[in-house]
Amino acid sequence: MLRECLEYLAIRPEGVYLDATCGLAGHSREIARQLTTGTLIACDRDAESLDLAKANTAAIAAAHPQRIRFVHTAFSDLVSEVGITLQAEKVPQLDGLLADLGVSRFQLTEGARGFSLMADGPLDMRLDRSQGPTAADFVNSGTEKELADLIYKLGEERRSRKIARAIVRARPVTTTGQLAKLVESAVPRTGKLHPATQTFMALRIAVNQENEQLEALLQSIPKLVKPGGRVVILTFMSLEDRKVKHAFQALERAGQAKILTRHVVRPSDVEVRENPPSRSAKLRALEML
Repeated sequence: MLRECLEYLAIRPEGVYLDATCGLAGHSREIARQLTTGTLIACDRDAESLDLAKANTAAIAAAHPQRIRFVHTAFSDLVSEVGITLQAEKVPQLDGLLADLGVSRFQLTEGARGFSLMADGPLDMRLDRSQGPTAADFVNSGTEKELADLIYKLGEERRSRKIARAIVRARPVTTTGQLAKLVESAVPRTGKLHPATQTFMALRIAVNQENEQLEALLQSIPKLVKPGGRVVILTFMSLEDRKVKHAFQALERAGQAKILTRHVVRPSDVEVRENPPSRSAKLRALEML
């Protein structure tokens, strides 16, 4: 939904913008192209994605060395880390903030990262591989009830008890391929979706504390974005979308913002045909007052 993101951001060429999840720089590159004297702060929690983003924007950086600033940080540290860059730019707040909460295709298909259902690799799933427990730690240390609750609450998987029972009986579970086959044997496939999809999603959310990080991002909006500035957030899961919706409504009720998307914006039929993973995308936007 690149076109829609850019439309709602309403980019000013001299503005300062934050791409809080730059990933491989798909959005960042297009924002930077619309700037003249402005600056883009491109953040990501995943250091490997950040390196790829730098490579993908190398031509812009070569022509305009000050246009893009890259910052390795999580949402919980955005206020302090982005604040440093804002001070360097001698501006108090941002003109716009974009966050695409989807996991990148690079992360999902690279077996070594431990996210993939299809490419076998270590059961890792950390966005920042320099810190925190891995998915294997969660799977092999939690009780059956803890695992069932995690898979049910974060993955919205109604067969969580069967899955948790199968995991505990098969431990230790150390690779993505082993876990995917284990779940499929416990709850056989009934449709197009791999039966382990929601279990993998739940583990990823838990490993990366994604709910807590999203809350930190939403709380940082009034501190980071100036009056008249725009905030655009893309979600791909119902749990995330509800958090964004409620946070935006709270900001509007407090008189701090005006919601620009009275109804959630979804991708066009053309985009879904060309990019099937986009079918789950939901866009919400607001303007600070």
